[in-house]
Amino acid sequence: MPRRSIPMAIVYDFDGTLAPGNVQERQFIPEIGMNPQDFWAEVNRIARDQQADSVLIYMYLMLKKAKESSIAVRLEDFKPRGKDIEFFEGVTDWFDRINEYGKQRGVAVKHYIISSGNAEIIEGCSIESNFERIYASRFLFDENGVAVWPSQAVNYTTKTQYLFRINKGAYDLSSDREINQFIEPKQRPMPFENLVYIGDGSTDVPCFRLVKEQGGRAIAVFPPNTKGAKEKAEQFRTDGRVHHVVPAKYGESSDLDQVVKSYVRLLAERNTLSKF
Repeated sequence: MPRRSIPMAIVYDFDGTLAPGNVQERQFIPEIGMNPQDFWAEVNRIARDQQADSVLIYMYLMLKKAKESSIAVRLEDFKPRGKDIEFFEGVTDWFDRINEYGKQRGVAVKHYIISSGNAEIIEGCSIESNFERIYASRFLFDENGVAVWPSQAVNYTTKTQYLFRINKGAYDLSSDREINQFIEPKQRPMPFENLVYIGDGSTDVPCFRLVKEQGGRAIAVFPPNTKGAKEKAEQFRTDGRVHHVVPAKYGESSDLDQVVKSYVRLLAERNTLSKF
């Protein structure tokens, strides 16, 4: 009988973690005739004045500004806006390398995204096929395929919901039954101790803490060669949020590469010891 592989999940934020900046900044915001600083300043002002969720406000503002500028917001218009997204060093071949490293040690690695960014744009990027699931903020589309309303807003607290969905295998977002159903931790398809979360900012703090407290690994990354970025990320470790702080470099033998591979080995060794 073939040996059963050990499940492992690597969960990523997107903006600032896999790619610099925000996905909306590359094409969409310039298309509506704004610069990123002005767009996000308006988002923050409205959210503050209305005491509203900033994710819902940025989605509202995307649709409002697009209408004012006669910019198409059909489902088919969003994916092309993701095709030119540039990633941090080593990201494009990271997934195959880590998958193969795990496979050689009996560990089946799966990759997920949990992001406040726009899902329709992220799904147009060149690395989309590497992910089991992309949990991100989505629009509702009418009968003509035109975006009319947010259907899913992922903010810093709701991000943790998707960790539990991965943990329990509860992938139907329209149903609360599976996510709220009691399942013994040992019976869950993706144990938290087999999960790695990689993020870069304050919106990742709840996920950092949950994964760390449940026995997984929490990793904060920061953009290389950016003044003050490392010191800001180190605060997550000082505050007890994460295990590791490393540059957002995904290449062979990078600090991140070594940290993740060490956890692959740990899971393999832990599985071997559990047999005795």
